[in-house]
Amino acid sequence: MKKKMFTFNTKTLVGTALGAALFTVLFMYVKIPTGIPETQLQTAYGIGGFFAALFGPLAGFLIAFIGHAISDIVQYGSAWWSWVVASGVAGFIMGLVYPRLHVEDGVLTGKDILLYNVFQVVANVVAWIVVAPVLDIVVYAEDPTLVFTQGAVAALTNAISAGVIGTLLLVLYSKTRAQKGSLTKE
Repeated sequence: MKKKMFTFNTKTLVGTALGAALFTVLFMYVKIPTGIPETQLQTAYGIGGFFAALFGPLAGFLIAFIGHAISDIVQYGSAWWSWVVASGVAGFIMGLVYPRLHVEDGVLTGKDILLYNVFQVVANVVAWIVVAPVLDIVVYAEDPTLVFTQGAVAALTNAISAGVIGTLLLVLYSKTRAQKGSLTKE
């Protein structure tokens, strides 16, 4: 059965809600400082990448956008919208791999893992080296040197998080699914 890229059904809605909740909690509490101001290795992007690969680009966008926005609002009183948007863009691009993977069928090949990681690296580069710094400069009149440094560090650390955590979760999840055609009638 061919997967539709932009399907949003009950299963996707539940996955999005769960993903956004997990993203929010991890974004707030499970992060590693990098030494660059307001830039940490965020484990949330591993969860975001995993859910985006399972549910597609709309879910990926909403999980990262909502999770990041809620986290910022709870922690700081308001969201830093340029980075919230960048999170959503990263989730959306990661979700574009969705129709190409067959994790739900219990199949995750080395090629699938490579494909997921190519998508997540591209997503992190676009989101953090292009979208976040440009919006920081345009919207908040931030110092270009600082925001491009933050963006480069965020791209690297979020790619590590999505690569390690997201790949591990995809591998483990695929092992819980019955492979297509593995059940036989006796």
